[in-house]
Amino acid sequence: MKPKETNARIIIDKMLLEAEWKLPGYVKDHEINVETEIINEFGEADYVLLSTKENHLCTVEAKNHSKSPLSGKEQARDYANSLKCRFIILSNGFTHYLWDLKQGNPFVIQKFPSQEELEMRMESFNPPRDENEKDGINDDYLALTQFPQYKNDPDYIIENKKNEFLKKNNLRFLRYYQVAAINAIQSKIKNGGDRFLLEMATGTGKTTTSAAIIKMFLRLYKVNRVLFLVDRLELENQAKKEINDILQNDFETAIWKENKDDWRRANIVISTVQSFTKHNKYKRIFKPNSFDLVISDEAHRSLGQRSRNVFEYFIGFKLGLTATPRDFLKSVNEDDMSMIDPKQLERRLMLDTYSIFGCEDGEPTYRYTLLDGVKDGFLINPTVVDVETGLSADMMSKEGLTFKGVDKDGRDVDEQMFFKKDYERKFKSDETNLSFCNAFFQNAMRDPYTNEIGKSLVFCVSQKHAEKITIILNELAEKYFPGQYQSDFAIQVTSDVKKPDPQQMTIDFKNNKLRGNSPLNQFYKTSKARVCVTVGMMTTGYDCKDLINICLFRPIFSPTEFIQMKGRGTRLFDFKVCWTDKKEIPKTINSIKSSFKLFDYFKNYQYFEEEFDYDQTLKLPSGGSKGGEFPNPPISEEVFNKNLDPIKRTEEINIPQAGMRIDRDLYKSFKNDILKDEHSYSKLKGLVEIQNFEEAEKYLNEKYFKSSYSLEKLRDSLGLDVNISIKELLLYLFGYINKIKNREDILEEEFEKFDDKFKPDENSFEDIKKVFETYIIDREFRENLDKKLYANLHVHPVMKSFKNIPKNTTLDIINYVNKNLDLNKFTDVR
Repeated sequence: MKPKETNARIIIDKMLLEAEWKLPGYVKDHEINVETEIINEFGEADYVLLSTKENHLCTVEAKNHSKSPLSGKEQARDYANSLKCRFIILSNGFTHYLWDLKQGNPFVIQKFPSQEELEMRMESFNPPRDENEKDGINDDYLALTQFPQYKNDPDYIIENKKNEFLKKNNLRFLRYYQVAAINAIQSKIKNGGDRFLLEMATGTGKTTTSAAIIKMFLRLYKVNRVLFLVDRLELENQAKKEINDILQNDFETAIWKENKDDWRRANIVISTVQSFTKHNKYKRIFKPNSFDLVISDEAHRSLGQRSRNVFEYFIGFKLGLTATPRDFLKSVNEDDMSMIDPKQLERRLMLDTYSIFGCEDGEPTYRYTLLDGVKDGFLINPTVVDVETGLSADMMSKEGLTFKGVDKDGRDVDEQMFFKKDYERKFKSDETNLSFCNAFFQNAMRDPYTNEIGKSLVFCVSQKHAEKITIILNELAEKYFPGQYQSDFAIQVTSDVKKPDPQQMTIDFKNNKLRGNSPLNQFYKTSKARVCVTVGMMTTGYDCKDLINICLFRPIFSPTEFIQMKGRGTRLFDFKVCWTDKKEIPKTINSIKSSFKLFDYFKNYQYFEEEFDYDQTLKLPSGGSKGGEFPNPPISEEVFNKNLDPIKRTEEINIPQAGMRIDRDLYKSFKNDILKDEHSYSKLKGLVEIQNFEEAEKYLNEKYFKSSYSLEKLRDSLGLDVNISIKELLLYLFGYINKIKNREDILEEEFEKFDDKFKPDENSFEDIKKVFETYIIDREFRENLDKKLYANLHVHPVMKSFKNIPKNTTLDIINYVNKNLDLNKFTDVR
């Protein structure tokens, strides 16, 4: 064993044991199913995993922490082939890849596969690679499915694409780029690939494309059942309807619900990720080979750690769909990021998305952008309306807004600092909201036929903010259009509105009957309600083509969220379809939606796309004062101001005494100090490469930790809620790992392992998880439980859960945690 690989080997041993492999030195010789350090003419294999028949099944290549696991790829392939192993695991102790030599490229895994999983993969996933449809996949591929009576006469459909009968029946024809996306997948399959990522702009028909892809896989590649994962409950029925409209003549679709076996007879199963992760249902109900193709809709949103566990559990083809291009982060300065910066989190998720789907080079399997769609005439760009007030402009500046007000009793409070992220959270101003709403009324696009304000979506900070904005909009509607709407102009559509059902309201708005029809023309069908005010609903997958105003009454830090909100308006639409009596349609009016307005009150568009110029800029009345030096803001109660535009009131301020920007810049300063010092950089990097972290710690203590820095301060600067080691810090600093796990990451990962090993009673799943996590992070709870001093825990909030779980499960938790976790990571962390 090479000394520099020792640390990686310790971790690999642990992961193999967790996957129930039997290693030499851990079990009796006659029970082992792992051979170590096997040498032949191709080199040395660190581990060789055996099948149940004692054939060579998988090699494991261990690399130094400071090297990419992929650096040993070709050497490992030669060795695996010489041993007739189908699988290879490549690992440096932190990052792990599984490589099926018959199925394309290595892909990242979170845990090692068991013997059963590898054998199941070998037996159940061996699809053909060179299959083709008899007549190819063309634009009529779905039309033949929708109208099976024409399967033997496809020329009828081809020759009659504009036939009124076919239009009336909503016949689907694939656009050229949708065919190209399918062809790109087929090409990758032929080259051994089994993971694909389609990057297609909102409004370009991802669900239609998915239906064609599903049909192709079910027909050609030995796929018996498809799992279509969505990330929101309301999208289940929508996806089922759209897929059924196209494929119901050939395939059966079902939505998976607990305690129902509909999925067993279905070809296509639709579910939210959350339904699968609840109580880890997916491991208890489904087998790894239950689905041969898993599709993740809006992949960048549904592949957090828990949902990623679901995704990786199943054997077979994997397809991700996303509307968010990786290069949409082009305006983000990576050097100015910290791990608590939402941009950093978003970036990490997006980069993970590409690697998960076998696109390590950052290029998706197929890409069709918004610009492509606009150029081809399938989508439209917005007219951006940049709206500022004096206060909002100050809040968006780098210096922030410095404001001095009074508390609820009229007493003066000290100056406090606010940034755009504080709007309607720590900083509240009804007068600013009023200015924003007035700007909307005065500049909104109008319906081409009724001249009403066009159908609009308003995205707010919170449900309380949505309630405020709804009230203001309805009051202004009465002012601008007396007696016309009776408080039906704007409708709050958020989860806390129970009646009517908010999901039904979104459907009614799409179908132009929310609060009835507009009374201005009996032959023209459009909603009486003109504006839906929401927070997070009506973003992903909401297809309402006649929206012509999108209002961002909130700052947005997530590029995916911004793309989804903006994308609600990019679809084409002809308002003529709203007429119930075609004879009444005025002939002089242009009915085609050629643009929409994006009201941007927080420079979100500029934040993400700096090279775009605004088409329209509005300056609203100014007010407030601009601050100078960054003060140490006090914690206060509500703050009030009587001025017209600036602050009306604020909530409690929770900015740390030292100042958030200072905290966030500490790690950046530490990193720069090392990078600019050639001697320090060279010495520390060299020590990392030879795994001498003990010497590295001595050097850091001597040169850096005696003055400005400490592990605790750097931990806080990185926004971490667990203690970190010198080893983790340096591996992250030099880019050998892309993140340091936080508390949630560790707890989730360890509970997954615990659940895999013990499969505790599902009926007490949540109680077990709560006790498991509390035992790890709460020292007092842990010490009393270890000493069986239950009386001391009588009023502990977790005691109820503790009483609900079996005694043997408690012992399993105690034994597992003490054997597998370093509890010092969780001590004395705020």
